Amino acid sequence: MKPAAIPSASDADSPPASTTLRIILAVSAGHLLNDTIQSLLPAIYPLLKTELDLTFAQIGLITLAFQLTASLLQPLVGIYADHRPQPFSLAAGTVFTLVGLVLLSVAGTFAAVLVAGALVGLGSAIFHPEASRVARMASGGRHGFAQSLFQVGGNAGSALGPLLAAVVLAHRGQARIIWFAALPLVAFALLVRVGRWYRDELHAHRAAGGASRAARASNVSRGRVIAALAVLAALVFSKYFYLASLGSYYTFFLIHKFHVSVRDAQLYLFLFLAAVAAGTIIGGPVGDRIGRKSVIWVSILGVAPFSLALPHASLFWTATLSVVIGIVLASAFSAIIVYAQELIPSRVGLVSGIFFGFAFGMGGIGSALLGQLADHAGIDFVYHVCSFLPLIGLLTVFLPDLEGSRSRGGTG
Repeated sequence: MKPAAIPSASDADSPPASTTLRIILAVSAGHLLNDTIQSLLPAIYPLLKTELDLTFAQIGLITLAFQLTASLLQPLVGIYADHRPQPFSLAAGTVFTLVGLVLLSVAGTFAAVLVAGALVGLGSAIFHPEASRVARMASGGRHGFAQSLFQVGGNAGSALGPLLAAVVLAHRGQARIIWFAALPLVAFALLVRVGRWYRDELHAHRAAGGASRAARASNVSRGRVIAALAVLAALVFSKYFYLASLGSYYTFFLIHKFHVSVRDAQLYLFLFLAAVAAGTIIGGPVGDRIGRKSVIWVSILGVAPFSLALPHASLFWTATLSVVIGIVLASAFSAIIVYAQELIPSRVGLVSGIFFGFAFGMGGIGSALLGQLADHAGIDFVYHVCSFLPLIGLLTVFLPDLEGSRSRGGTG
């Protein structure tokens, strides 16, 4: 008797009849644990800068090592998974994250920190495309809700990292990072269970004769699809370059401009990242109701007045504006991912890999370039330049109205 073939991407992307909330929550929790570890890097930058005598440019290169590893590999993982889904790749990604974390706790040189960052990035590259596919599979058709719930786990983890760093690592040195080894171990155990559900879903689709998913076209021409993807890429660029200025250099900006302590600066960073998490969970469900394009309009361009005001604000208003910016700007990414998946519904893994990878890459490149700019022109100048980036949101006008095209052309 021949072994059953692994189902195709069409089978893998078929959603269950109803939303499987426990699976979405599980991959969201895995995302939280994974990204908590990742966010320790920027949270301990002041510590590493002092202990290893690093420049701002080297700080940017550490972020670049992590982000580029993730960004270059994620599309490749997505392409492979579209043809051969890998149920246990989610758990496998946490192993690389664990190794990177252990190395980060003992690294005594800039080169060792770079390797540690690259290993954490490799874990992200393996985890994200398939985790996004699992969230879509378990959505029961509520794609925006599932994507937001999945992503808010990552945003919550990103917010927790600086808070935990402030509580656990402040004044204790980088060796204490090893305490966080429990997080990827818990994630591994959790994601093995998710992998079993994923495997069973694939086999169930195969046993049912390979139930075809809705492979309908988006009623948008190939040329307009390519143009729309280019616009989405520009929006991701503006979003993640701006987030790089806040994620990597916000603590330095606060310390330089307002003379706050490292601990207080990390707490302000936590407030901003918590706002990003809140914005993420809002964007997906709202997009399910009013359309992805409307959410993209508001979240990218709508943040411009606040970003333009931030470099001129007092400490109180800087903290307040950063929270508003975090909420509004973060609502975009879930809408962008689902919008792109609806443009190319037969390539969910590829689309997820490209956009997660591109987001990581833009964050890494932005961090490196902004580090160079900060070394030469000062941290204040960085925030003045970055305040104009959300104006790129004007490009949203060129995105086709997918909801309108479906109502005119039918669902097929």
